[in-house]
Amino acid sequence: MKRIWATMVVTLLIIGAGISAHAALRAISARNAANDRASVASPVQVTAPAATLAEQEIAAPAAGVTGTIDLPDLPIPAGATLDAGIVPARPFSMAGASALDRDRALQCLTAAIYYEAASEPDVGQQAVAQVVLNRARHPAFPGTVCGVVYQGSEHAGCQFSFACDGAMTRVPARGAWVRAARAAGMALAGYVYAPIGLATHYHTYAVTPAWNRSMVMTDVVGAHFFHRWKGYWGTSAAFSQRYAGGEPVPGPHMSVQPIAPPTPQMIAAATAGAVSVPVPATVVATVAQAKPATQTPAIPAASDMLPPESQILDRWKDSGKPLK
Repeated sequence: MKRIWATMVVTLLIIGAGISAHAALRAISARNAANDRASVASPVQVTAPAATLAEQEIAAPAAGVTGTIDLPDLPIPAGATLDAGIVPARPFSMAGASALDRDRALQCLTAAIYYEAASEPDVGQQAVAQVVLNRARHPAFPGTVCGVVYQGSEHAGCQFSFACDGAMTRVPARGAWVRAARAAGMALAGYVYAPIGLATHYHTYAVTPAWNRSMVMTDVVGAHFFHRWKGYWGTSAAFSQRYAGGEPVPGPHMSVQPIAPPTPQMIAAATAGAVSVPVPATVVATVAQAKPATQTPAIPAASDMLPPESQILDRWKDSGKPLK
């Protein structure tokens, strides 16, 4: 009898285990199906392959921040009025630009987007591109895309930090570079990212530059705060610079070494007179035969070589500031 009861208990356990396993399989299937639907609806949630992640680590973009520059020393038009609210920039135009200029502009703008905003969403990359093109249309900055992107790199005063901090020594991730190039192509073709308006500066959450207190914040996009100048230079009327072409070679500019002042020895050697160089007699005779005899002009007296006397009246002499 005990054996019969034991057999029945084992049978019931086996049946219960089978039912539990079946329920577990159904739950797993339902969860996988839900994950599949979520991945289709939100592709960004799909985990990237290990190789892609490693590739992105090789070219991690730099912390984006722009530099400041002096406002143009130009007269402000009389009656200039401030814009009300956020005013979108006008579409950037490269009409009439050569194929070389277009190619260089695309390379430079792609580099700025990649190294400053490779990990940003599409709107973050579009906002960075808009800042570059806003600068190219403002008289405070160069009138070319490459000139704006690499401004100041010749003396380690880069307007965009990636051009000076060594970020460009890392190999770009191909997929991220193609994505940045797509955003650059849209901007150069006339697409305007309107929410940041006429912003010419930005910085990340990680830094707080001193200049942001003297500017007007236009928007926060992704990890960046965007700013425009106060007053006339931040209005749409100030963005009057036209694209004229002549894009420089993409990449940081060559370093310009300052010219050292002449040493006292150099000055003494220059003022000591010409160095006497012996001339063969045959050369002297040949020149004498070829040159017709002419009367040697008289050497003017030392007093005749002085500059003419000043025409300033005596009562105005020794007034004002000396010339430097």
